[in-house]
Amino acid sequence: MKVLFIGGIKSGKSFNAEKFSLKHAKSKPAYLATTEFIDDEMSTRIEQHKLQRKDDFVTLEEPLEIYESIVDYEGFVLIECLSMWINNMLYHGFDYENMKNEIVKIMRLNQDIVFVLNDVGSGVIPDNKLAREFVDVSGKLSQIVAAECDEAYHTLAGISTRIK
Repeated sequence: MKVLFIGGIKSGKSFNAEKFSLKHAKSKPAYLATTEFIDDEMSTRIEQHKLQRKDDFVTLEEPLEIYESIVDYEGFVLIECLSMWINNMLYHGFDYENMKNEIVKIMRLNQDIVFVLNDVGSGVIPDNKLAREFVDVSGKLSQIVAAECDEAYHTLAGISTRIK
């Protein structure tokens, strides 16, 4: 089973994806954290996520090589989040094709995976090239993930509504 939780920043998608994962996993699920520690504010956000998930998950941390991090994991995986992974990949010089290839490999895995992704396509067109590239890549990858997922949920104000 592959499932996508998509929504705006602070919409509640991560919390709902965690609840979904705990409900459906047969054993303690893995939580693949993709965020890099880049500043104090981001460190605070990471700590809040750690407190939220408590000890309910096996925590894996990998900002770039998602496939390699989970390919041998035997169990349910929550990837939190693809948006930060896209950010990391762009920062480290990877292009859309690199990311697409990684996503395609992940979608072929025979394991239960829940993806969390920010919906960045509903805003204004950014005023700089890098931000526009981020929005474009995120939109294209979200379409690939959503098309391949068995279920997809859009989260708004803490409420996740099934859209697929």
